[in-house]
Amino acid sequence: MSTELLLASGSPRRRELLEQIGVPTARLLCSVDEQVRPGEAPVDYVERVTRDKIRAAIQAAPGRVVLAADTAVVLGDRILGKPVDRADALQMLSALSAAEHLVMTAVAVGCDQRIELVRVDTRVRFRALQADEIAAYWDTGEPADKAGSYGIQGLGAIFVERIEGSYSAVVGLPLQETATLLKSFGIPCWQRF
Repeated sequence: MSTELLLASGSPRRRELLEQIGVPTARLLCSVDEQVRPGEAPVDYVERVTRDKIRAAIQAAPGRVVLAADTAVVLGDRILGKPVDRADALQMLSALSAAEHLVMTAVAVGCDQRIELVRVDTRVRFRALQADEIAAYWDTGEPADKAGSYGIQGLGAIFVERIEGSYSAVVGLPLQETATLLKSFGIPCWQRF
C-alpha cells in the first residue's frame, strides 16, 4: 500500500498541516452538498459533511487511504460559514467581538468499507473589536474565504484572546487526532526528513 494519502479537500491549510507532520498527500476533489439542512444542529452538520466527503472520496479512489475534514465556526447555535460579501463578514466579526465561540472540526480517514471519524471542539474567545479594525481586516482580503470570517493562523490571530482546545483544529485539522487515525490505516507521520 502506498503511504501517500489522498486528501479530499481543496483547503491549502489542511495540506500544509499534513506536510507539517510529514505526510505526503495528493489532492482528490469531491463535490458534496455543504448546505446546512433545516433544523440541523452544528455537530450533526459538520459530521454529515465530513462523512459525505469521505464516502465520495472512497468511491472515487477504491483501495486508497483518503482523508476528509470539515470545520464549522459556531456562535450559540448558529453556524458561521464563509462570508458572502463584505457586509456579511463585518456582521460576523462584530458578533464574535468580546464573545466565545466554538470551532468544530471533524476529520475522517477511510479506505474501502472502513471509515473512522473523530470530532474536535475548541473554544475560542475574541477580545472586543472596533468597527474600524474589522473593516481594515476585511480590506486585507483574508476573511473572504474563511469560515467565521477569520483565520487564526493569519492576520486574524490578533483578535484571539484565548483558546481552549486544539489550535490546529481551528486552522482546519486536529493534528494529534489525525496522526492517530492515519497510523491506524498504515500511514506514518514524519515521512519527509
